[in-house]
Amino acid sequence: MATVDNIRNGLIDKILSIKNKDFLQALDNLITSSSSSSELVELTNEQKVMLEISEEDIKNG
Repeated sequence: MATVDNIRNGLIDKILSIKNKDFLQALDNLITSSSSSSELVELTNEQKVMLEISEEDIKNG
């Protein structure tokens, strides 16, 4: 699995090669809108249980 730094650096390399102004503007709008909408999502009890089970599965291989 790629690390966050690897993904970020790969994206930076790709962005640096883009020459299309409209595409870069749309990408900027996408990034700006997604980073500003950092609202919390409330999970249901069932979702919390499933996440706990998943974490146990990961711990146990």
